[in-house]
Amino acid sequence: MTPLYTATATAGGGRDGRARTASGSLDLELHTPAELGGPGGGTNPEELFAAGYAACFSSALGLVARRARTDTSGTEITADVSLGKIPDSEGFGLSVRLTVRMPGVPGATARALVEAAHGVCPYSNAIDGNVAVELSVETDD
Repeated sequence: MTPLYTATATAGGGRDGRARTASGSLDLELHTPAELGGPGGGTNPEELFAAGYAACFSSALGLVARRARTDTSGTEITADVSLGKIPDSEGFGLSVRLTVRMPGVPGATARALVEAAHGVCPYSNAIDGNVAVELSVETDD
């Protein structure tokens, strides 16, 4: 792969530390969620992953929709990223549910576009075979 763009971020202090990007556009405190025994009240790696995945998938969907000459304006992507213990292991893993709301797009068309976007999205490709991803499509019909 020939990189078209490289983002750089640095984090220290783990889940109760700080993360910042080289561009300076992001600089924030990280806090362990209360559900994991932390203080909560701030963002965490799973929220950052969810935001990035939702935005990336939205771009991928826009690309395949333009190619298919389908208007997907008003579409929203919600990424639910769950952290859990891997059975019979000391490790932890992620699972993702992507909910794609596509008002005004027929159900079969919306489903086909979402499947195509899943094949194009860099996040989807990066975690393929490693993270369970559930795709949910919601339309008006």
